[in-house]
Parts: sequence; C-alpha cells; structure tokens
Amino acid sequence: MNDSAEKEVLLVVSKLKNYIRARAGMNTAGNVAPVVSDLVRTLCDEAIERARKDGRKTVKDRDFMLPGGGE
Repeated sequence: MNDSAEKEVLLVVSKLKNYIRARAGMNTAGNVAPVVSDLVRTLCDEAIERARKDGRKTVKDRDFMLPGGGE
C-alpha cells in the first residue's frame, strides 16, 4: 500500500460530524477523521486476514469483529 492510501480519510467527514452532533449535541474536532480512519484501516486489515485464513478473496461482513470480541 502506498503512503497516500494510508493517510487518506476513509469516511465522509460531514456524516461523522452530523452523527456526533445528532447523537450527543457535540462538535467534532478537525483531527478526529484521521484517527477514525486509522481505526477503520485496522478493522479492515483484521477482516482481510480472516478472509485470507478462510481461503477467500472476498471480505465478508462476518470477517469484521467489534472491539471486545463481539460481532
């Protein structure tokens, strides 16, 4: 993976900000999106590994696990 893909924001920032405002009435700092993107990358990397271990070339919903081991 190239460096630009690793630093790219992987979500719609306005949607993230709207969600936080609607859910809690809070604002969202400008440095939140890169952190959330890093979390998404980690979840995707783990899902990719699960699919690979199952011998698949398709990542499925079941390959994603929520933090703490739940689905």
